[in-house]
Amino acid sequence: MSGIIAQNSGRHTGLVKASSGGGGVWNLIQTLTSDGSDATLTFDSDIDSTYDEYVFKFISIHPETDNTEFQVNFRDGSTAYDATKTTTTFNAHHSEGDATGFAYDTNADIAQGTGFQLLAGACGSDNDQAISGYMHLFNPSSTTFIKHFIARISGFHEGDYAFDFPTAGYCNVTAAIDGVQFKYDSGEIQGGKIKLYGLSDS
Repeated sequence: MSGIIAQNSGRHTGLVKASSGGGGVWNLIQTLTSDGSDATLTFDSDIDSTYDEYVFKFISIHPETDNTEFQVNFRDGSTAYDATKTTTTFNAHHSEGDATGFAYDTNADIAQGTGFQLLAGACGSDNDQAISGYMHLFNPSSTTFIKHFIARISGFHEGDYAFDFPTAGYCNVTAAIDGVQFKYDSGEIQGGKIKLYGLSDS
């Protein structure tokens, strides 16, 4: 036996609780909170070989400008956030008027490009509108393999829709990814926070 079963074998009181990280431990590394006038929220340190998996949690990210795109890009050893990527993304939506849709988003994918990747499109900027979700980045310090990432965003469309954006792809570089930057394609980030976690095995 191993893991949580082995830890509780023969115990009658004081049972050991399983960790909350789905088999590992979530270690909070950094929290960036918008001061209401941020062009970007940038993690430019602490992404290294300490962990094989990093998770970014987006909590109520609010845009200044209506109908904008929330985006990400990666730094691969230089000072620029312009790593070469190939990506794919879908979106589903459901309006307050009961209109629905689901589609592969050909305008949001990248084929060996260096531009920012869309994570959520047509975001609403009303006072009560925001987006939330997560992005996983795998083995960013590898100098052998490409760097995979997956993301999922739940948000508020500027046309009063609930939307769901699943995105996946890879940075097609063997250099280490050592920085990640988030922004809207227009205007500022005017609220919310992003938390960075490192996932360890135990």
